[in-house]
Amino acid sequence: MKKIVVFLIVTLSIVAFSTKLVLWTAPNPLQEEFWKTILEEWKSVRPDIEIEWSVIPAAGSSEEAILTAIAAGKAPDICTNIFSGFGAQLADLGVLHPLDSFGDAFWSLLDARKSRNIVEKWKMQDHYYVLPIYSNPILIWWRGDLLKELGYDKPPRTYGDIYEISEKFVIPNERYGMQVIAGRNWWDRWFDFIMFYYAASEGQAYIDTEKRKAIFNNEYGEMVAGFIYKMFENGWTAVDLGTNPLYMGAVLGKNTGPWEINWARETFPDVIDSMWFSMPPVPDDYPEDAPIYTFADTKGLVMFETCKDKQAAFEFISWVFSNVEHDVLWTDITRMPPAREDLGVNPQFSKFMEDRFFKAYADAVPYAVPPALIDKTIDVQIAMTTYLVEPLMHLKKTPQEALPEAVKEVNKILF
Repeated sequence: MKKIVVFLIVTLSIVAFSTKLVLWTAPNPLQEEFWKTILEEWKSVRPDIEIEWSVIPAAGSSEEAILTAIAAGKAPDICTNIFSGFGAQLADLGVLHPLDSFGDAFWSLLDARKSRNIVEKWKMQDHYYVLPIYSNPILIWWRGDLLKELGYDKPPRTYGDIYEISEKFVIPNERYGMQVIAGRNWWDRWFDFIMFYYAASEGQAYIDTEKRKAIFNNEYGEMVAGFIYKMFENGWTAVDLGTNPLYMGAVLGKNTGPWEINWARETFPDVIDSMWFSMPPVPDDYPEDAPIYTFADTKGLVMFETCKDKQAAFEFISWVFSNVEHDVLWTDITRMPPAREDLGVNPQFSKFMEDRFFKAYADAVPYAVPPALIDKTIDVQIAMTTYLVEPLMHLKKTPQEALPEAVKEVNKILF
């Protein structure tokens, strides 16, 4: 009886003094499946730290929902689905707690996850506010079957290569060489101009974040803008390419991320096996032995300053991401590469590397660069659309005319 009483007292003490943390994650079915499994495991590890979990509330965007919650004083303790620009905005507002404030524990977490170099690209105001969860490099998918018919045994690498295959393949108003412009939404600039810029410049910045100044009116910007302009000028690409142009044979290539793999396998099983992959195209004089960089569609996790038990929150974060088995689970469920530098050499991920699609993306993770760490991402990229991309695609302005105007308009926003 005495033992029972002691047990009950201990149990009641744990309940009475337990910590409750609020966690928001991306409203994505696969990611929800991951977090559901993780949280069930956590309950058996630390029953004294309760995680109240929900997806980010429905709104126009995750960013809008999070900002609304902050304004209402109802921000979660921990939140995922944070892209770098939004992280910079939140850091500028002073609402994030720097993860490096946990000292050696933070660096031990990065070492355990093999992500020091990746996290370095997220440094803001001399601190690290965001822990990257996944990094989706953007690759070009090519119709290998159609390229073989044209006499090629590998995907094009340079602008000149793309011009060549376009001349052979294009039939006006019917089929085109490559989808060059991703769309007209602000985020589409990540998947066209910015991606091409990273490739042309060996991953250099398009915005000087310290001086808050756009710098893409340079030799790299001129080459990228010239590539876009020439593709439209010659009718080798178009504004409207129809529905699913790659799978319908209307284009030879388009860019996409790993999220398209499972969808393509289910929707176009007869086409998917013919796909070839490449990094974004580069200028003709790009060194043959130099690595090619691309854009990283990467999202991370943050802790808010309003969190009442930051130590408990960090313990949870560290528990999740210092265990390689959790990243294996993430990969198994989502097929998105976790933000690790050892995917190609860690035997834990060898089974995934047997999938040529996943391997292509995993191999590109070290060369995938996140967007500029600025707090005006949306406004900046709307300006890039209005003053740079649209004038080029509609042949309203030459690269030499559009680039300086776009930089001027972006700088008005940044200053």
